[in-house]
Amino acid sequence: MPLVDVRVPNIGDFDNVPVVEIQVKTGDEVKTDDPLITLESDKAAMDVPSPETGKVAEILVGIGDKVSEGSAIIRLEVSTGEAKTESKSGNGKGEDAHAEVPPKPARSSPPEHVVPGSDEPAPPEMKDFGSVHASPSVRRIARELGVDLTKITGTGDKGRITKDDVKRHIALSEGGGGGQGIPEIPAQDFAKYGPIETKPMSRLKKLTGPNLHRAWLNVPHVTNADEADITDLEAYRKTLDETAKAKGYRVTLVAFLLKSAVSALKEYPDVNSSLSPSKDALILKRYYNIGVAVDTPDGLVVPVIRDVDRKGILELSQELTSVSARMRERKITPTDITGSTFSISSLGGIGGTTFTPIVNAPEVAILGAVRAKIEPVWNGATFEPRLMLPLCLSYDHRAIDGAQAARFLRKICDALADVRQLVL
Repeated sequence: MPLVDVRVPNIGDFDNVPVVEIQVKTGDEVKTDDPLITLESDKAAMDVPSPETGKVAEILVGIGDKVSEGSAIIRLEVSTGEAKTESKSGNGKGEDAHAEVPPKPARSSPPEHVVPGSDEPAPPEMKDFGSVHASPSVRRIARELGVDLTKITGTGDKGRITKDDVKRHIALSEGGGGGQGIPEIPAQDFAKYGPIETKPMSRLKKLTGPNLHRAWLNVPHVTNADEADITDLEAYRKTLDETAKAKGYRVTLVAFLLKSAVSALKEYPDVNSSLSPSKDALILKRYYNIGVAVDTPDGLVVPVIRDVDRKGILELSQELTSVSARMRERKITPTDITGSTFSISSLGGIGGTTFTPIVNAPEVAILGAVRAKIEPVWNGATFEPRLMLPLCLSYDHRAIDGAQAARFLRKICDALADVRQLVL
């Protein structure tokens, strides 16, 4: 049976992405779309699926290796009838992604990157830090926080620089941005007070944590709160949802939040912007790609719904159902999670009365929604029960002032209160 090389597909603008998990071993039988390896970009972890059915003949990468679009990762043994010899690789050079190749002597394990003078494998060198002895995750954190690893003395095994070394360096640094100068919270021995259990964080949480920390430290956050009367909208939504359920998808409030957000973004374009690198101008975006936080077993993922202004409530609902399922199944692609101009985080299905979402920098604002509840509202003559939805807008005060934020959020509330504004 012929051997074909499985290559990394199109992963967007990412390059030199580390391999964090190999999900197969030599001799395994795999089917089309079975995950082979897991890559970890600066946005999320993503699986690379098998393009066809076959047996793993050779693993061409190891944990910590850096791969890019078109990199060969697995050598697969497939039947003659299944070899896709006409498929092209994702590198745009017209190479045959599954061309038959002569077999090579199988190696017992993935290649190791050995540090001179060390008996243990170490991650491949990063161009920006030369021969610094540190893991890919430590290098990534250092780049995100602007820390020069060449100025840190490692305290790990054989001089390896650890995350604690980076934290200690930041705590001792004077001034500067990115959180430098902030003292570290002292470590405690909790076990002396009672039983404890150490639960490792998911890769996704470990990945998003530094990004959230960076955004919180760099963005001057302010949160404005308001309420939208969605009594009429909810009745309309339930009517649409009854029909949608029979077709395999749901119509939720999030689709209406997307449309109302676009109506406000068009009226207040500064909210659909990013600060320029020099921080002295706003880059206004004339497109409307909105990120929607999705709760998954591994943590929050924020897929991007593109061109929201060009789609109706039903089309958005179908797309939300589809993309949420893909996120929970870890079938994430780079295009799913990049290019957003504004974000929405809805806790309505869980509860709460208000919260402060963190701005998804380089965006300048994020909308939060919690559970709606019936409240007595004065209509000028009597109190009547109305379904009120609490909304929270966190924003970057450098780009948006308080009055502008209040008007923007009120525009969203007005649009939700009059469903006709959303379906025109």
